[in-house]
Amino acid sequence: MKRPMSLPNSLRASATPAAIALLTAAALGFALRAEGYAPFVLALVALTVVVCVGLNILLGLTGQVSLGHVGFYAIGAYAVAILTLAGVDFWLALPAAGVIAAVVGLLLSLPALRVAGPTLAMLTIAFAFIVQHGTIEWRALTGGANGLMGLPPPAIGTLVFTEREMAALAVLLAGVALWLYHRIARSAWGKSMVAVRDAEIAARSIGLDPVIVKAAAFTLSAGFAGVAGGLFAPLMMFVAPDSFPFSQSILFLLAVVVGGAGAVFGPVIGAAICVVLPELLSGLAEYRLLFFGALLLGVLWLAPEGVIGTVSRFWRRVDSRTADGAGTDLTALLTPAEPQALRVEGLTLAFGGIKAATDVAVTAEPGRVTTIIGPNGAGKTTVLNMIGGFYRPDSGSIRLGDQDLAGAASHMVARSGIARTYQTTRLFGSLSVRDNILVALRRGRLGGLLGRFAGPDDERAAEALLGFVGYRGALATPAADLAHVDRRLVEIARALAMRPRVLLLDEPAAGLMRADKDTLAVLLRRIADLGIAVILVEHDMQLVMGISDSIVVLDAGVPIATGTPAEIRRDPKVIKAYLGGETTAGRGRTAPWEAPVDAILTVMRLTAGYGAAPVLESVDLDVRPGETVALIGANGAGKSTTMRALAGLLRPVDGEVVFNDLRIDHLDAPEIAAARLVLVPEGRQVFPDLTVRDNILLGAHTRSDRDIDADAERLLDLFPRLRERIDNPAGLLSGGEQQMLAIVRGLMARPRTLMLDEPSLGLAPAVIEGLFDVLARLRDEGVTLLLVDQMAQLALDVADRAYVLESGRVVRADTAAALRGDPAIEAAYLGHAAE
Repeated sequence: MKRPMSLPNSLRASATPAAIALLTAAALGFALRAEGYAPFVLALVALTVVVCVGLNILLGLTGQVSLGHVGFYAIGAYAVAILTLAGVDFWLALPAAGVIAAVVGLLLSLPALRVAGPTLAMLTIAFAFIVQHGTIEWRALTGGANGLMGLPPPAIGTLVFTEREMAALAVLLAGVALWLYHRIARSAWGKSMVAVRDAEIAARSIGLDPVIVKAAAFTLSAGFAGVAGGLFAPLMMFVAPDSFPFSQSILFLLAVVVGGAGAVFGPVIGAAICVVLPELLSGLAEYRLLFFGALLLGVLWLAPEGVIGTVSRFWRRVDSRTADGAGTDLTALLTPAEPQALRVEGLTLAFGGIKAATDVAVTAEPGRVTTIIGPNGAGKTTVLNMIGGFYRPDSGSIRLGDQDLAGAASHMVARSGIARTYQTTRLFGSLSVRDNILVALRRGRLGGLLGRFAGPDDERAAEALLGFVGYRGALATPAADLAHVDRRLVEIARALAMRPRVLLLDEPAAGLMRADKDTLAVLLRRIADLGIAVILVEHDMQLVMGISDSIVVLDAGVPIATGTPAEIRRDPKVIKAYLGGETTAGRGRTAPWEAPVDAILTVMRLTAGYGAAPVLESVDLDVRPGETVALIGANGAGKSTTMRALAGLLRPVDGEVVFNDLRIDHLDAPEIAAARLVLVPEGRQVFPDLTVRDNILLGAHTRSDRDIDADAERLLDLFPRLRERIDNPAGLLSGGEQQMLAIVRGLMARPRTLMLDEPSLGLAPAVIEGLFDVLARLRDEGVTLLLVDQMAQLALDVADRAYVLESGRVVRADTAAALRGDPAIEAAYLGHAAE
């Protein structure tokens, strides 16, 4: 099949204004020659285009949905009607109408944009009804239900505008609106709106204030609607509340969606369909709306991206040019003019009664890599979020030079010189790779609304940054289409575009293959050598031990050790935090036991992952009836990925999974659960608004026998604290109680095998001890368990056998007794200082 062709991006962009001019000229010619009813219909189409251009800024660029734009349309119309009847010239009243609507839009946006989704839509609906009823009740100003009549037509000298001239004026206004949208969408403001839409948290980390960006979009959108309404009033020669029904708001929004949200000419296509089509179907009388609605549903079903979005897929082609950073001195660009150390002292944060961080102290010197490590739930990302301004600490200081940034807004922290990346990459997926870097290069400064997004120097700097991090793909590739490793590299380049003094990196090696991790290690060292203070959170101990200058270890939010890699590697407190405390002999089996020969769960050559690079590679394991098997390994080794793949929450790439003589690797999660391979997921994931009783009963939803209540009573005997809280909402339980509830819910399914993913995560030591005592009791009662837990020694206490995972592969399998205390297990968790 021949590849579809398209114009280069720059050529296509430069052709857009010419296309707008040609379209406007053609419509003008038609308006000045048309007879009868046609000029009026054309005027309605053009005014709908103007409103939809405003909505396209709101929906197409910022992703905000307004169902109340007819309110701004009405405000514009009434403003012109009231002013012209009072003797104000139309040519002054029309811009005044736009300004009034824009100001009202700004005032509405400030509270409205602090909410999202359905709540925002409901607020705008309420606004539309307020405007409609206000025009009815404010009789002295608006004429009440009868409205205002006898509006004077616009005039220029002796030329009084008739319907034909009004249509021409509406067409000119629509042409100007389309050109303004084109300029705004290509400006720094437009790119920032898209960035906020795609990844609001990441937008804050490059210095953008989402509230200001979204408020600007809402204000512009309201202004466009107000101007269109201002022209609608003299076109109709009167205004009344019935002229602005709520259904008109739905029509405006539908026109944007049908035409193609975000496309320059989307409002034109949408307005033509939504205004002209009902007129063409007018002869069908009472069936007109039925046919119209059915046709629109068909369009939305067949073209969910809108007409333009769907058509463009057939000729879209990405510019294949790659980065060429020649002429840019990256050392001068990235080396901080005044290198400063980041000093964090006494940082404390609690979520409710849970201490996420307690008295954390970190010092990151320029030119050095400072790494924060710790088991799952230790508070590492929480500390980064406090440093980055996403969490406000309860106490403590975060000082960068003379600035204390504790509690500062995240976008202000970014502008002060602290950039970051995320565990799960947060690129602006709709923007190209180059634009992701260019929007960060502005460091939150947006300039004029119609100003140029980036100059040649900025474009060369962006290319140089991408070359520096090792990105070799096309610059025009949408970030959403990148492979996993490229997403990591582009995110680091975007952070460097902020020219930071401190760079926060949250698990940058997650999901990368070994060769990519080695390349990443070299890159991080080069970044530090430029004089930037690098703070790294990472689970790959080989990488950590190889590039870190100093390491801070957290456990349950508390710093337990600080030192060089060699010192951390030998620290007993660190070893205990990763592997657990001393073994507890009382958890071993009380009587000799031999597992059956035939396995109930067999995994062969299992390969799975979340991106281009697999997390698991050819994993083999088996579990026999009545046996407890542990999966142990360092964070990021692939333990939870294995559990998700077995439970059907992650589709395996390759391999076979046989459970109870049934191959299940192709089944969906509900079918696997119905086969009684049951997962108790990481993080408990109870249903917080349901009671403890309801959570327990939901665990038995696949059962139809009469023993459900008896089983529930028996299991509550294992966890008497749940019995005391049986009618309380699950969301009000402590973390330990929620973990107990999750286990009981899983057991209620009468599983043939129960999979437990990190049951000790985030729990207090005393709670963990009691929980593992219960697991030992379940094992002795014959429950088959597959256990993943960060506390290796605790897991080995209750297990019969264990598999050691490292970088997605099984590197050792043996009895729990043979593995308990093995130095190789310690090495798997903490790496080697010499590497």
